[in-house]
Amino acid sequence: MYKTVSYLGMAALCCLHTGLRAQTLDIDETQPFALEAGLTQVYQTNTQGGLGTHQHRGRYAGSYDLGLTVDLAQISKRLEGQFFVHGEGGWTDAEGIDAASVGSVFGTNTDAIGNRSLDVVEAFYTNTLTRSKIDVSVGKIDFTGFFDASAYANDETSQFLNGALVNNPTIPFPDYSLGVIVSLAPSAHWSFMAGMADAQAIGKTTGHRTTFHGEDYFFSIFELAYQSSVQSARGLLNGTVRFGLWNDPQPKAHSDSTNTQRDDWGYYLSADHMLINENPSPTDTQGLGMFLRVGHADDQRNDLTEFVSAGLHYQGLWDTRDLDVLSLGMAQGTFSDQAAQTYTRDHERVTELYYKAVVSDHLHMTPTLQYITNPGGTQTGHALVAGVRAQIDF
Repeated sequence: MYKTVSYLGMAALCCLHTGLRAQTLDIDETQPFALEAGLTQVYQTNTQGGLGTHQHRGRYAGSYDLGLTVDLAQISKRLEGQFFVHGEGGWTDAEGIDAASVGSVFGTNTDAIGNRSLDVVEAFYTNTLTRSKIDVSVGKIDFTGFFDASAYANDETSQFLNGALVNNPTIPFPDYSLGVIVSLAPSAHWSFMAGMADAQAIGKTTGHRTTFHGEDYFFSIFELAYQSSVQSARGLLNGTVRFGLWNDPQPKAHSDSTNTQRDDWGYYLSADHMLINENPSPTDTQGLGMFLRVGHADDQRNDLTEFVSAGLHYQGLWDTRDLDVLSLGMAQGTFSDQAAQTYTRDHERVTELYYKAVVSDHLHMTPTLQYITNPGGTQTGHALVAGVRAQIDF
């Protein structure tokens, strides 16, 4: 799931999947409607190791997105808030090169969603209760756009492609699901979010059957965030630290066991911070930034129990290329000792390097290189995956 083209957003912390994600609301206040579209195309090949280097299945994959934001207050003075709907489609039949060539647990192409025409994956309403400083969003929502966010590792259409560098894989985020999110910002530095969603959601459907019929399993998550600013010679260096807890009541078992247990839980910590800024303007993002993620899940119910990722992000490394980005990230997931028969290695590790070249206001090209150690947590040879992504925004 899951990315930083800034033109949409339901509340300040919402960032939407596949190029429709955003950190701030950026809508023409004089117009009630904002329509946006994005097209992502990725070509990847496994050059060594993994499951094989000659399979062509899944090398070329793509997706397209349509997003519509409606400012209800512009339609009628009796209405408040905003409504957002997001449609997503993709190709080809194969969801990337993992199954055919690499075998990674994390996934080397998070944008590869398989052959889908156009699914309405999000449709939710957001309103801000001004007096209480509370934002409420309700409907079909992508929870990865709100929780465990990152300024530098949260968008597979403009940042990293590997799943371990897009989201924290120890958090069992439900698919696009019916749910509600409440956020509160009592001060300029502190904020709190809580959310609940249908844990059994199937993103392609409306979600009514899994939410209101059968077992009542609801995923819940809570996050406390602190935003800091450090004074430097060139201005303020901004950053955010987040700590979260989650609960998933569904019966689960690790791969080596058939004895399921309910009430899975875990925690996570994430941070991103600007280290060096090139310009004093608080809205200028040129410079060096860093990110960090840590996650834990119970080893009796999950295959992946410990996770850590970290990386560096530099925008405008060269004077004539102020919008280009060079970024390096590393991530490692540790498998449960209880699942040693399935995972003969105790971890999978990935290192990814990419350079995003902004060709125009509507097009950027991103060559990427990934090195995966112990793909699938087995004795499969280490894989080296090369690729290139083209992102077009309308």
